This record gives sequence, structure tokens and C-alpha cells, in this order.
Amino acid sequence: MEPYIVKQTIMNKDQKAVGYEILYADDQVEMWQADDTTAANAIENFLSSIDSDNFISGKTAYITFTRNLLVKNIPKMFDTDKLVIQIEDRLITNPMSHSLVTKFKQMGYKIAVVDFEFAPRYFGVLDIVDYIKVNFKEHESPSLENVIRIGKSFGKNMIAYNVDCAEAYEKAKLYGCTGFQGSYVSEKMPSALQKSKVMQGNFMMLMVAVNRDEPDIDEIEEIVSRDVSLTYALLKLVNSAYFALRNRAKSVKQALVILGLGQLKQWIYLLSFKTDDGSMPDELIKLSFLRGNFCAELVEFADNMPISRSEAYLMGMFSTLGKLMQMPIRDILAQLPISDDVKKALTDHEGRPGMLFDAVLAYENAEWKKMGELASQLGIPKELISEKYCECVQSVNSTWDKLMQATDYDDEE
Repeated sequence: MEPYIVKQTIMNKDQKAVGYEILYADDQVEMWQADDTTAANAIENFLSSIDSDNFISGKTAYITFTRNLLVKNIPKMFDTDKLVIQIEDRLITNPMSHSLVTKFKQMGYKIAVVDFEFAPRYFGVLDIVDYIKVNFKEHESPSLENVIRIGKSFGKNMIAYNVDCAEAYEKAKLYGCTGFQGSYVSEKMPSALQKSKVMQGNFMMLMVAVNRDEPDIDEIEEIVSRDVSLTYALLKLVNSAYFALRNRAKSVKQALVILGLGQLKQWIYLLSFKTDDGSMPDELIKLSFLRGNFCAELVEFADNMPISRSEAYLMGMFSTLGKLMQMPIRDILAQLPISDDVKKALTDHEGRPGMLFDAVLAYENAEWKKMGELASQLGIPKELISEKYCECVQSVNSTWDKLMQATDYDDEE
């Protein structure tokens, strides 16, 4: 069995990522629901095959464990400060399972319970619980506020998940949750973020130019050169201590050659959405990179696709522009010289590129059945999808770390 695997961001009240839940499933069912040895082996093999610290960007992993996974001591693959052990409420009340969870609690691991019920039979196990996760899929339910109020009265940290709309997010904050997870949260912009001076037409023209199948260095130089902010920022970055040049780059073309087109794509995003005080929507920009890479990888395996790999990359990367620029995506794309196939995919989810984009979104949201159906229609081998996703996550995180090092040097000068 080859599991699907995806990570979802958990944010705090300040909209900073504090951890990632790692969700996994096979073709038919979420594996934590299939409490068997096959599922346990599949997850063990996956966790053994990745650089887990890179995969979760050095933050805390929230992983749901079955009894079999606990028996196999899978949590010990993580340091105690890098893992929160998630369990279903029915598992924690089972005497044998409770003793297993208690063992890991005594080792120093944090424990989270999903959909905990405040009934008398549960009160005896509250002492080992650190987090309670509450499902906000039905955010209008009157019972949510009571559950959260009682949980807080026991000193538990409350995390709202399936926060997929603004109303759910506002209610979760109002009720006193300290963690938030869901599609709305992952794409939410920091409220204090303002658009930088670089963010205008030059940014979009530059993104298109560097993502052509055969980028023209002269065209890129021309776009950068006519924007004083871009020119200054590029030369400052390339001449920073990070690149340790013997001779300073004195022209835009020199700087572009030193930086390279690969890093230039990501650097443009960082520069364009970085404010004067140095803040930026880290998780949303990383999501842009991940979607771009994931779309570019999957398009190689799709049948009868009318867009190229570079166009698929643009489709994924530009999918967050509406949030980043705080404008309707349709208005933004109208200004861009990109193919109608990409525009229709992002605005109306039309055509085979639209199906590819929807498959990426379904995977991102752990909608496994929908993702599998779309992959089959596109001709993408389902057994490759998880592998490509994990490769993309680790590639994006490695690139991000390098970019952060470079911009840190830049800021110090």
C-alpha cells in the first residue's frame, strides 16, 4: 500500500505557523481509521524515508497514531519537542491504549485528542491531554462554544480544525481557540501586511519572463532595470556577504547571472511581498512555491495537457496572488500575458489545466477521493503523487532556507 501524505499548517492567533498536521491515507480510507498492521507498516516506511525535520520546516508535527503505531514505538522516530501525538477520543479511553499513551506522555511527548467528548468516562484521562482539537466543519453548531469553554476550564489548549471560511475562523477566535487549521487559515494574509513598493506591473511581467520555457536574459534585464526598487534590491542582495563575491556586481545583468534564474523566481516573490519592517506572509509564499512545483511535476505525467511545465508552474504559483495582492484573481490575471488555459484554470477551474489545479487543491485539503478521481481522469499514476508531493515539499523548504539566509545577510548590511 502506497499512502498519500500531506501536511497542513497550524497557525496561532498571530497567524504564525506553530506546527503541521501530517495527514495520510490510502486510496480508500484514511489510514488512522484502518487500525491494522498494513497501515502501520506503510506509515512507518514513509516516516523512515523522509527527512522529517525538513518536511515540517523544523516545527512541531501533529500526527494521528493508531494503537499499532504506538505499539511499534513509531513516535520515537521524532524528538519529544518535535511531535504532538494525536489520538482519537475512543482510543484514549481504552485501558490498554491509555497505558501506551501514558508511556509516551511520561517520555515528554505532548498529547492531543481529536473530537474529545466531555462525558464522565473521559474525565479520568484528562491529566495526560495537552491539546483538544475541535472540528469547525459545522461551525454554526451551538455545542462548539460549550466544548471549548469546558476544555479551557481544564487548562487545555484548544485547536480548531476544518476552519475553511472566515466565519468559522472568527468564531474559533471568539470562543478562545489558540490554534487554527484549515483551508481558510492556510491562505489567510497577516492583517498588518501592506503591499510593498515593488508590487506593481513590473512584478507580474518579471514573473512571466523568468518562467518562459526559454527565458530571455535581455528581457529580464530590461524589466528589472526600469524599476529602481528592483534594481537596488537585486544589486544589494547579490553583493551581500552571503554570495561572498571577490568583485562586486555592478550591473543588473551581472547580478542576474550570479543569482541564477532558479533563485530569481523565488527571490522576486520574497522581495515583492516583504514589507519595510521585514515581515512577510511566509506560509502563503511557501504555499505558492509548493503549488508551483507540484503542478509542474504532475503535468509531466498528465495526458493531453495543453500547457507546458513552465505554464503549470506559473498556474500553481499565481494561484495565491489574489490573497497576496488583496485583489480579485480575475483582475490580476487580466493584466498578465499568460495563456488563456492558465487563466481559465485559475478563475473558472476549466479544462484539463483546471482539473490539474483542482487535483492539487484536493490533495492539499486531504480530499483523497476527489483527488484520486481527478488523477485517474488526467492519467496521472496515483502511486507517484505522494512521492512527488514529498519531493516538492523538501525542495521548497531547502530553497526557502537558502533564500532566508541570503536575505538575512542582505538585511544585515
